[in-house]
Amino acid sequence: MRFIHAADIHLDSPLHGLSAYADAPADMLRNATREAFSKLVSLAIDEQVDFMVIAGDLYDGTWRDHNTGIFFCKEMGKLRRAGIPVYLLYGNHDAESEMTSQLQLPDNVHTFSTKKPQTYRIDALKVALHGHSFKDKAVTTNLVTAYPPPVDGYFNIGVLHTALEGAAMHASYAPCTVAELHAREYHYWALGHVHEFAIWQEASTIVFPGNLQGRTIRETGRRGAVLVSVSEAEEVSVERLFIDVLRWEAVNVDASGLDTLDEVARAAGRALEALVDAAERPVPHAVRVSITGATKAHGELFANEKQLRAEVLAQIAAISHDRLWLEKVKVATQPITRERTAADLADGGDALADLHALLIEAESDPEFLAMLKDRLITLATQAPSDLQKSVPELDYVRDGDLAKLVSEARSGLIAQLADAE
Repeated sequence: MRFIHAADIHLDSPLHGLSAYADAPADMLRNATREAFSKLVSLAIDEQVDFMVIAGDLYDGTWRDHNTGIFFCKEMGKLRRAGIPVYLLYGNHDAESEMTSQLQLPDNVHTFSTKKPQTYRIDALKVALHGHSFKDKAVTTNLVTAYPPPVDGYFNIGVLHTALEGAAMHASYAPCTVAELHAREYHYWALGHVHEFAIWQEASTIVFPGNLQGRTIRETGRRGAVLVSVSEAEEVSVERLFIDVLRWEAVNVDASGLDTLDEVARAAGRALEALVDAAERPVPHAVRVSITGATKAHGELFANEKQLRAEVLAQIAAISHDRLWLEKVKVATQPITRERTAADLADGGDALADLHALLIEAESDPEFLAMLKDRLITLATQAPSDLQKSVPELDYVRDGDLAKLVSEARSGLIAQLADAE
C-alpha cells in the first residue's frame, strides 16, 4: 500500500520578497502554489497511489473569490477519475472559523470533523485514518488526548496539525509531544503546520513533510511532500518528493581576501553558477546573496550597494537569467582594519579620528538617537514597499534600534573614508 502525505499547501498564497523588483517572474510568483499542487496531483496519478492525505493548511485563509475553491475541486476531480480518495484535515489557516466561503467537494474528498476526532476506514486496504480538523484558528489545546485507540487489525494513521513540542518558528497550535504520539500506538502520524521536513521512526513513524512550495526567503531549499510505502509486514518507508516550482536559496559569499567590489561581484557569480549546476532538476531559484567576512572592500561595498546589486544582476544575466532571480544582496562585511582603526584613530588627532570619536559617542547619546528616530520613522513606516525591502537598515528604525544603525553606518563610513585617504 502506498499513499502521499502533504501539508501546508497554502493555495494562492502570494510569494513574498521578489514582487518589488522589476525583473521578478510575476506569473510564476502568482501561480507557484497552484502549479506545485497540480504537480503533486499528477504525481499521485502517475504513481497510482492508493490515497492522499492533506494534513492542514490547504488554503491560506478565506478566499478572495471562489476561484481558489474551484481550482481545488478541479484537481480533486482528476484524482476522482483515477480512483484516488483524499483525506483532508483543516489546520489553522483553513479553520472553519477562518473560511467565509465554501464549495461542495467531489465525493472522493473526505474531510475530518471539527467537532471531535473522526475515523475513516478503507476496508479493502485495512487502513484506518483518524483526524480532528481545527474549528478555530487558535487551537491551543492538546487534541491528541482525545484521538481514539487504534483499530485492531488495521494500519492506523493519525492526521494532525500541530506545533509538536513548540516548534520555535510556528505558533503553538494543538501542542503535543513525540512521546504522546508514540503512545497512541498508531503506525504513522501524518503531521502538518511545521514547514520543514522532519521524521521520527520508533514505535510510530512521525512525519512533517514540510510545505509544498516555499513562499519567502525564510523557506529555503527543496520543498514538497512524501510518498509513504507500507509492506505486508507493516514496515514503513518514507520517500521525499520535491515538486516545488520556484526554490528560495540563501547564498553566502565570503569576501575575506577580496579587495574590490568587482572581485566580490565575480565571487558572487561563481557561487550562483555553482548553485545552478548543483540543482538536481532545472527549477528556477530566487536567491538572497549575503556578503560576509573582513575585507578591504568593506567601505566600497557599504558606499555602493546599488552598484553591487547591479553587478550581481549582470552575473546572473550571464549565467542563466531564466533560472535565477535576485531577491536581495545583503552586505554584512567588516573592515579588515577594524581593530587598528578603532585604536589608531582614537589617538590620531585628525579629522577622521574626530569623526570616529563623534560617531562612537552618538551610539550612546539618547537625545541624538531620539532625534534620529523622529527624523527617520516616517520614511521607515510610510516609504513604498520596494524601498523598505531594498533598505534593510530601515528595520532598525522600526524596531527602535538606532544605536545599531549608527554603529553599522560608522564602520562602513570610516572604512570608506580611510580607503579614500
